[in-house]
Amino acid sequence: MTIDQILNDKGNEVISVGADDTLGAAAKVLDLRRIGAVVALGSDESVIGVLSERDIVRQVARLGHAALEMKVGDAMTRDVVTVPSTMRIDHAMQLMTDRRIRHLPVLRNERLVGFVSIGDLVKWKIAETEAEAEAMKSYLSAQY
Repeated sequence: MTIDQILNDKGNEVISVGADDTLGAAAKVLDLRRIGAVVALGSDESVIGVLSERDIVRQVARLGHAALEMKVGDAMTRDVVTVPSTMRIDHAMQLMTDRRIRHLPVLRNERLVGFVSIGDLVKWKIAETEAEAEAMKSYLSAQY
C-alpha cells in the first residue's frame, strides 16, 4: 500500500500558509480546519517549511502573547522531510518514527500533491491489518 492510496481516499487538499503570515493567523487556520500542522509555501509554491501546533506552543511559552505576532518563517521547521507519493506506507511510518515527525508533505514529480499525518498512516495500517485478519478467518472457515 502506498501514500497515493491514502491520498486517493483522503483527498489532495493541502492547507498552507506563507512564511510572512503571523503565528496568530496560522493558529486560526489550524483551529478552523481542525488540523495539527500546515505547509509553508514559497512564492514559487515550493515547500519551504512545516508549522505545527507544537511550534506555536513553544514560541508562546518563550515569548508569551507577543509570539502570535511572530512570522511563520521564524518558527517553522525548515529542514522538511518530504516523500514521494509512491512510497510504501510502512516505509513512511518508519521514516516518521526515525525522524520523530508527525507530518509529511507528499511530492509527485517535484510538485506538492498532498500532506499526510501519522494518524492517516496508522488508520490505513489498522484497516489493512483488519482486512488481512478477516481474509484469514474466511480462508480458515472455508477449510472446515
